[in-house]
Amino acid sequence: MKTAIVIGVGPDRGLGAQLCRRFAASGLHVIVAGRTQSALDAVAGAIASTGGKATAMVADATSETDITSLFDRAGSELELAIYNAGNNTPGRIVEMDAAYFEQSWRVVCFGGFLFAREAVKRMLPQKSGTLLFTGASASLRGRPGFGAFNSSKAGLRALAQAMAKEYAPDGIHVGHVVIDGAIAGDKIFQRFPDAASREQALVSIEGIVDAFEFLYRQPPRAWSFELDVRTSREKW
Repeated sequence: MKTAIVIGVGPDRGLGAQLCRRFAASGLHVIVAGRTQSALDAVAGAIASTGGKATAMVADATSETDITSLFDRAGSELELAIYNAGNNTPGRIVEMDAAYFEQSWRVVCFGGFLFAREAVKRMLPQKSGTLLFTGASASLRGRPGFGAFNSSKAGLRALAQAMAKEYAPDGIHVGHVVIDGAIAGDKIFQRFPDAASREQALVSIEGIVDAFEFLYRQPPRAWSFELDVRTSREKW
């Protein structure tokens, strides 16, 4: 059975969980990875209840040992790997602790490197596979008050683009999805209860998952590196 790994999985109405559900429904055995065992178990259980196959694994995106273990579990049947780890890290540069800046880079960019390296190692022997990254508005432009997040997301995008060019000749499709706006999911609704009244200004999770699936299903003679997803109301 072909396998997918999604890291950065949290609540069910979050992007990571919905990616897991979509690709499990497509017939892949999904390894559901993240930091919280209870959340991972809930997602894996929901997939199993609908006839899909999923395995929950706790993993720290910045731990080389944890990431290697994820891919060892996937084995030679790995077909799809999605790096969805990393939270927004706002703050003014002159007021920012060095450790805070470094941790933003470690989770978003360094973690992305560890994950991508191990994915490609497993895909090279079969000369096929898809590696996708979750990007953000910060991937493309710097904004005041978001220097740490901007630099780490921009670094991740540059890494993804370099790998797309480096490994396309080996049959590996690397893609990047820019999410230009806040996602209509549990995280924002819990933090900002009034957000539900502004849902039309939030990016649809289902629409974002559609973008990932589109990249996954592209044939080798018509590959895209990047898609951007935003609402019709977003000023860009």
